Amino acid sequence: MSDGNPYLRPAGLLWGRDADEAIEAGHAGRLAGGRIAFTQIDMSLRHEALVSRSWHTYSDFAQSSDSEILRRLELIEHDRPPVGGLDMASPVIMGIINVTPDSFSDGGQAFDADVAIEQGRRLAAAGAAILDIGGESTRPGSDPVSAEAELERVLPVITALAGEGCLVSIDTRKPDVMEAALAAGASIINDVSALTFDPRSSQTAGGLGAPVILMHAQGDPKTMQQNPSYDDVALDVFDALEGWLDRSEADGVKRAHLLADPGIGFGKTFGHNLEILNRATLFHGLGVPLVFGASRKAFIGALTGEKAAGLRVNGSIGAAIGMLSQGVQIVRVHDVRETIEAKTVWQSVLDPDLASL
Repeated sequence: MSDGNPYLRPAGLLWGRDADEAIEAGHAGRLAGGRIAFTQIDMSLRHEALVSRSWHTYSDFAQSSDSEILRRLELIEHDRPPVGGLDMASPVIMGIINVTPDSFSDGGQAFDADVAIEQGRRLAAAGAAILDIGGESTRPGSDPVSAEAELERVLPVITALAGEGCLVSIDTRKPDVMEAALAAGASIINDVSALTFDPRSSQTAGGLGAPVILMHAQGDPKTMQQNPSYDDVALDVFDALEGWLDRSEADGVKRAHLLADPGIGFGKTFGHNLEILNRATLFHGLGVPLVFGASRKAFIGALTGEKAAGLRVNGSIGAAIGMLSQGVQIVRVHDVRETIEAKTVWQSVLDPDLASL
């Protein structure tokens, strides 16, 4: 984004009946077509290396004559298209299945295809709306694997779970894996490189016609945690994602098929992660559904003192609720049942009309 153009971060959030009443009165906008409203806007402007911020009411901006502000407000408010048949007006939980020998979160417990399939069934039974299946570890310091090895790991799992009616996402950076995974029954592409790892990726994804999650990472998994730096991490990540969304659309991926993930833990320090999570509503200005994955990551261990990734359940749930409270449409987690139980109670308290007994 060039100097002087506005970044709009929705704030002053309301939920449920309060949101509906404020919107009807013209005091609030609806966040991404969902059940959350925003009454205020934190506007940032860049001036070379400096960022200035100012606060405004929604009513002031809704009546603005500035075409760029109105355009960005529309991006924040408009309904998000369905993803794989899922309505994005309500948040959904994506369950993680790592078919790798060196996953940071579970040490390769689901490396065997039969074990991974059973894990997928458990996650689906627990309420995961999407199963995200990956065959290449992207933890900090990890080495890449070949497309052939990746496919050998994931195809039996995708075939089995998609064949049982599960909505499957393929977590891959490689166009050959994307093609084979979708042919085997996957419906969504989740690319940690935002379709930049291979020059064929964007056109391949466009030709496949599937939803694509573009995730932000600074550097590749091998080196990404070696002193990552930003001028303003939230704004820099926003700019990068906005550019990749535009490029992917130019390469043939329909805008209605694109999602964005700020990439918690991918080329970001402890402070960077918290800053992005704190300012998560900023990313609604991209105009696409948002995906966040903070589950079991190192910054949670740093906050809670839990060194074992597999035991960071409680902290991970806290991060998930923090994201849901800011209108994130898809939260990617390892602990599906626990997260959905917490989500059900949180949602029922803030929006009693959604509670079911």
